[in-house]
Amino acid sequence: MKKIYGSLIHGKWIKGSNFLNVSNPFNNKTITKISTSNITQTIEAIKSCQLGFKSWSKYSAKDRSEILKNFYSLVKKHRTKIAEIITLESGKPIQESIVEVDYGASFIEWSAEQALRIKSDIFESPESGKKLFTIRNPIGVVAAITPWNFPLAMVTRKVSSAVAAGCAVILKPSELTPITALELGFLSLEAGFPPGVFNIVNGEPKMIGKVLSTNPMIKKITFTGSTEVGKLLMKNSSSTVKNISLELGGNAPFIVFSDADLDAALNGFMMAKFRNAGQTCISANRLFVHKSVSNIFTSKLLERLKKLKVGDGMKGSDIGPLISNEALKKVINHVSDAKKNGAKILFGGNKHKLGGLFFEPTLISNVKKKMKVFQKENFGPIIPLIEFDSDDEVINMSNETNYGLAAYFYTKNSTTIWKNLNNLDYGMFGINSGKISTYLNPFGGLKESGIGREGSLQCLDPFLETKFALWNYD
Repeated sequence: MKKIYGSLIHGKWIKGSNFLNVSNPFNNKTITKISTSNITQTIEAIKSCQLGFKSWSKYSAKDRSEILKNFYSLVKKHRTKIAEIITLESGKPIQESIVEVDYGASFIEWSAEQALRIKSDIFESPESGKKLFTIRNPIGVVAAITPWNFPLAMVTRKVSSAVAAGCAVILKPSELTPITALELGFLSLEAGFPPGVFNIVNGEPKMIGKVLSTNPMIKKITFTGSTEVGKLLMKNSSSTVKNISLELGGNAPFIVFSDADLDAALNGFMMAKFRNAGQTCISANRLFVHKSVSNIFTSKLLERLKKLKVGDGMKGSDIGPLISNEALKKVINHVSDAKKNGAKILFGGNKHKLGGLFFEPTLISNVKKKMKVFQKENFGPIIPLIEFDSDDEVINMSNETNYGLAAYFYTKNSTTIWKNLNNLDYGMFGINSGKISTYLNPFGGLKESGIGREGSLQCLDPFLETKFALWNYD
């Protein structure tokens, strides 16, 4: 891949004087160079979006929908190529990348359909001679900042909904995995997006993030990433009172109750834990197993861990590398902290023999609440195993975190299901399932896991403003 990518501004590819190397985390080899955006170019991209919005917001819903359908078709047409790019720049197994392309494309298709369903309301006034009604208008220029771990799906979930609503979008993809987003930029032009409707800037995240979050032409920020960065964007956005959506970190509990189907629970856990080597915000981060079934479940889990294939994502591996040296250091630190504080390593616990950014799938028992593996999101292939006695105990332990994104639990008891739904402080649940993400679920969490929801029947709502009018016609 020798192409040098630039920034997409007003329908043209702009190359700057500074470049960023994008590396394959599998072997640390440079995939390609990215021409980065400076402050001037970032501001030009915002101005372009402002122009693009003025025209795009006047397009009919049907015209916007048709262009998005073209975009969807092109993404599906280039499915294999895009999946290979995702694997090259993120390290995730190719089979997961193919699933991501289909998942990401589903947001485009759904948003295209929802563009035709924006509705306003007319309702009776309590006073005669008057009518009350609302209208829905696009919010304006939207800044979307996306993470590295889903370089296609997080872009399409945000951009397609915003564009369907009539907004223009300036996208800042992760500097670790920008190629996928830039390929989407090429396809957006081919699909017929007018200039300025979808712009992309690359480069230094702090600089670009500050420009986007403080510029008054930006009316909406939608961000997926760390809680730390989300708080900074929220603080910066307050200077111009921007509308903001944040999808931040997680510390998901996975609970196996005494009556659970253990084989189904194990399959669900493997899916929820090891997708992208545990590097997803909804990964199962803490495994809670009832004492009465702990020995059996742990034995089954150990057998599954032994069969996991770690290696090159392009060659059918189950687990690829971590994304960076920083990610590897974090995982090593969490395991070291657990061992220092009395935990027992039942499986793994070390850098993988492959070297580089690979870490062994790791199972840790005798986990205490004070340990980092309990308190913090590990974002890696680490399993902290905690036994419990009662429903109340596991609910309390699950809630002992500042995060509240996703939770999973396995049980056949309907009373237990409702008790967990009512008392666990999380925004999304997998009940007897390790997979919760579709274009139909309102994606988002509670507490420091974020603000707002994306996707679902209401996917366009975050990008629409409601105006109210009282009409005195008498």
